[in-house]
Amino acid sequence: MNAALMQELIAAARGEIEVDLLLAGGSIANVLSGEICRSDVAIFKGRIAGFDCCSAAQVLDMSGKTLAPGFIDGHVHIESSMVTVPEFARAVVPRGTTTVVADPHEIANVWGEAGIRYMLRSSRNLPLNVFVMLPTCVPATNLETAGASLGADELAGMMQDEGVLGLAEVMNYPGVVFRDPEVMKKLSLAGGRPVDGHCPGLSGRDLSAYVSAGIRSDHECTSIDEAREKLRSGMYIMLREGSAAKNLLDLLPLVSSKNARQFLFVSDDRHPADILSEGHIDFMVKTAIEQGMDPIIALQIASLNAAQCFGLRDLGAIAPGYRADIAILDELEHPRVVKVIKDGRVVAEDGDLIARLSAPAKPEHESMHISPLSPQSFEIPAEEGPARVIGIVAHQIITRSLRLLPKIVQGKVVSDPDRDILKMAVIERHRATGNVGLGLVQGTGLIRGAIATSVAHDSHNVAAVGVSDEEMLAAVQAIEQMGGGLVAVAEGKTLASLPLPVAGLLSEGYMRDVAEEIAECIDAAHDLGSKLEDPFMTLSFLSLPVIPELKLTDRGLVDVGEFRLVGMFGEEG
Repeated sequence: MNAALMQELIAAARGEIEVDLLLAGGSIANVLSGEICRSDVAIFKGRIAGFDCCSAAQVLDMSGKTLAPGFIDGHVHIESSMVTVPEFARAVVPRGTTTVVADPHEIANVWGEAGIRYMLRSSRNLPLNVFVMLPTCVPATNLETAGASLGADELAGMMQDEGVLGLAEVMNYPGVVFRDPEVMKKLSLAGGRPVDGHCPGLSGRDLSAYVSAGIRSDHECTSIDEAREKLRSGMYIMLREGSAAKNLLDLLPLVSSKNARQFLFVSDDRHPADILSEGHIDFMVKTAIEQGMDPIIALQIASLNAAQCFGLRDLGAIAPGYRADIAILDELEHPRVVKVIKDGRVVAEDGDLIARLSAPAKPEHESMHISPLSPQSFEIPAEEGPARVIGIVAHQIITRSLRLLPKIVQGKVVSDPDRDILKMAVIERHRATGNVGLGLVQGTGLIRGAIATSVAHDSHNVAAVGVSDEEMLAAVQAIEQMGGGLVAVAEGKTLASLPLPVAGLLSEGYMRDVAEEIAECIDAAHDLGSKLEDPFMTLSFLSLPVIPELKLTDRGLVDVGEFRLVGMFGEEG
């Protein structure tokens, strides 16, 4: 706050000058005092001036309503919504979210520093505060080809940019524990700024070592025992309810009035259909209250806690001097956001955004750089004995490492729909290296055609699975022609598709349209025989080489337990 505004705000608070807006007749959910109290709220130049006034240019009747601080998502990959930042704002702001702490890890793996700056530019002049934590693991591993590499030097150049808060999830926890020089160099950049964690299952002395490095949060807890140990070690526990990973109900029993200030709500990865049908942070607030949590504690977790975790001193509460970011609720026991105020202006009513959105930034880079392919690009020479096969586990992103005899025709491994053992390929698409990782996967259920996606964690190469080399080629070529996206093909023809031309990750359309096109792609995959709830989401995680047991990257099969590339045949393990 500059000196001139501060003096005016003081005058407005004392009743010496007229305020811009008075919210009259409602009750405040005071997350600082822990109480619900009847009070007006006076707003001046986007800030809260106090709880009464002598004169207001505008008065809004809040009778019967509860005023809560705008909700804060403490950890989100906006790219998972598959829309640009302004369109993401259109979806979440009417649900009460006024601030997000974003980790642009996905687009950084495609475009590097340019991707992060694209997200920052796209976040300007929106009715949503978008703060960024700089990705620390680009690329995520050395077992795949990403579109960029962000070392300590590159991160240092962005650390002072407006909107940057600190360092995003440090997934390389062995690098912390064993003091990898590059990891240490990145951590030293924080200089007291927030550093997010990502350390599933870490415990004991290694956990103490990890937290000692200044890492103060974790969103990967899946059990109460794990969360309790991390809580005792001084970490903020992020209660995550995403689309693939849902941990809210498992962890809520740990939260009490004595420790609640160490918890945040986060969405991490939440897809369009879930945002539109269930909600965002409002869904987590509602769920927590339905599970018996005191509403004021649920609202603290949704606002003040995240603000304090990330040092956002003028956000997270309704109090003098704070930014006037307010979610107006119809009731507390079953809360529904009926109006949203951002920086003192009404920006959403009855579930619709009424504020104007700025256009998203223009991408400065293309997304697809694929070396020429042919059906022969997908051929796998046969060898004797069983082959390693990726075994899909329903509703999980983990896989099994199976040993199965493949179907062989004329000395080549081919897809075997009768046994649900199909070929899978991951095609490098950032630098036209010509890398094509090939493997077998069981559990997709496809009996004809192929599906493919350029949303393939974490390096986001093109992943495809199909019943023949020709069908897989057709699917990959369709992705290339769209500039990225999702596609289902049969007999070489596209049945359904979702273009994602921004980095192969984002659509420039409306979220509702994106959700409908995703549903069409899923329906088409089901028509091809898949029984998976979302075959494209499953496929997107089959290339993630940090989640056990067997995965496929553009460089080949990865034994995650041993963290190394392995052949399809031989070498029992």
